[in-house]
Amino acid sequence: MTNMYKLNQYLTLANQLTSVATKEELAECARLLAINVAHYQSVYGSLPLDETLEMAYAENPNQAQLDLVASGLETMVGVLGGIVQGFDTNPSH
Repeated sequence: MTNMYKLNQYLTLANQLTSVATKEELAECARLLAINVAHYQSVYGSLPLDETLEMAYAENPNQAQLDLVASGLETMVGVLGGIVQGFDTNPSH
């Protein structure tokens, strides 16, 4: 269960990373996350964008929505943080 403190931590980290990332790093992050979404869709089926947008901008999100948003932000922070810090984007294994 996500609490608001944890969600706010991810929001803060995401904001910090996006403020220092270059345009190219942000584009690389978007590409990697798009590949993640495409992989998920190939395994589990399509993701309805309208439901995702509704959840992302809900005035009073429920606990399941908060958990999902926090999980998504955690993934974004991990990917963008790795890119900004320079993890190998072409692993050899």
